[in-house]
Amino acid sequence: MASTYNTFNLHTTPEKFYIEACDDGAGDVLAVDRVSTEMTLTGAEDVPPSAVTRPMCGIMGTMRLVAGMYLIVITKKKKVGDLLGHAVWKATDFDIISYKKTVLHLTDTQMQDNKAFLSMINSVLNTDGFYFATDYDLTHTLQRLANTSPEFQEMTLLERADQRFVWNGHLLRDFMAQPEVIVAMKSCCINGKIFDWNIISRRSCFRAGVRYYVRGIDSEGHAANFVETEQIVQYNGAKASFVQTRGSIPFYWSQRPNLKYKPKPQISKSGNHLDGFQRHFDSQIITYGKQVILNLVNQKGSEKPLEQAFAKMVDSLGNGMIKYVAFDFHKECSRMRWHRLQILVDMVAEMQNEFGYFLVDSDGTVQLQQDGTFRSNCMDCLDRTNVIQSLLARRSLQSQLEIGCLVYLFSFIAVIPSAWADNANACAKQYAGTGALKTDFTRTGKRTQWGLLMDGWNSMIRYYKNNFSDGFRQDSIDLFLGNYAVEEADMNTPLHEPKDWKFLTLPIIMVVAFSMCIICLLMAGDTWTETLAYVLFWGSASVVTAGVILFNGRDFVDAPKLVQKEKMD
Repeated sequence: MASTYNTFNLHTTPEKFYIEACDDGAGDVLAVDRVSTEMTLTGAEDVPPSAVTRPMCGIMGTMRLVAGMYLIVITKKKKVGDLLGHAVWKATDFDIISYKKTVLHLTDTQMQDNKAFLSMINSVLNTDGFYFATDYDLTHTLQRLANTSPEFQEMTLLERADQRFVWNGHLLRDFMAQPEVIVAMKSCCINGKIFDWNIISRRSCFRAGVRYYVRGIDSEGHAANFVETEQIVQYNGAKASFVQTRGSIPFYWSQRPNLKYKPKPQISKSGNHLDGFQRHFDSQIITYGKQVILNLVNQKGSEKPLEQAFAKMVDSLGNGMIKYVAFDFHKECSRMRWHRLQILVDMVAEMQNEFGYFLVDSDGTVQLQQDGTFRSNCMDCLDRTNVIQSLLARRSLQSQLEIGCLVYLFSFIAVIPSAWADNANACAKQYAGTGALKTDFTRTGKRTQWGLLMDGWNSMIRYYKNNFSDGFRQDSIDLFLGNYAVEEADMNTPLHEPKDWKFLTLPIIMVVAFSMCIICLLMAGDTWTETLAYVLFWGSASVVTAGVILFNGRDFVDAPKLVQKEKMD
């Protein structure tokens, strides 16, 4: 495998960037021409003494915006732990550096657009969750890495990486990959025996986006909010791994925000659902083996048609490698009966035993293979899904700990739920904009009044973000991943799409009418009938206007601008 480095210096001159590897024995310098954008390898002796020097931790890649090319570098990192003897880092701070010396060549409108695009890139970079290792491939599970060829081992990390989890793949060009994952690492001790326990969640960059604007699958079978989660235990050289996946219900459906608390999901009336469904599971079976679908959506109300369609498609596919288990999470756990989750765990226990887990001994000999995975989903693949995944992972851990003849002690149980809750929060912030719900159960094993209160608070924040800021977040992700390409000095970006007259007029009318209603109550007229008439008039005006706004809810939400609307439906 090609050499990798951990520390760098960035030397900047008006003509070039010089990226110098500073590890012991390193002599490579990458020169980037700021005019032609050409990249060449050179030596430290070619760096001009007049260059401005600053340390950096790595390169995310390059991005073309209205003002031209930008170099994106990691300026700060934090070590989160060691995975199988390899340091794992979290990128905590970034800098976006323009190739151009000035933006005076842009018009005022172009400068505004360029500033908006920079805000989008910063929005993605500031989303917690970029992890990397310079000498280990975080994008693959232990089992996949164990079943590779010598040629695979000689590839660079970028060449061999699972592209589903390389979030800066569009930015990299000739640079090294840094996958976006959620990592939790714990060193634990049971009966005086120290072992490492890790959770790695790899979020796919295919069909990536935010909660309500990206649902279902695309034509290639990629599911929205697809996350591969691996639990790894290492003791005395032996390693065990248990993998689960989650992803949006895999056919064509949408749930666009419209100011209602819970928009009604819509199953597309066009498109070949079964074809996309089959593409999705063909890929899952090739990658993970047998599939057990755990569908946790409600089996009544607005979610019922999705559950019925999912079950029907599994039946129509007739694939013996796929089993479908429907579990109405909210119905079973209503009135705080969360102990009933054990019903589902017991229901799938035999299948989990059959799938097993991956195990390699201290000599590097593979002892066991995981023969299938649980694919869990609810509506968002966040809250309900995470609860179930944590329970299945805990059950698997009891078997994994046997690699060191360890006893599954009560004192260790507290470590697992906290890490799973933290993992849930990180995934939820990326997709829904807040921490996960139901994490009090994940942490403590029971629902609490405080947990219910926090869920209510997070739900209100989600409502606001889903309706009034997620369009910007979706645009940010599409720009970062290259789903939308900016042309240099572009005069006609989609950022200036005019608002419908209703967007400004109706809210003003509603505010004025409501204010007049309050004023009439506070400043009573000569008679009560006169006061009542004014209150009824202005109150009715505000209510009617609010009804019209709600009826036209899609015109008032913050919708994405950078991709075609049909791609979002």
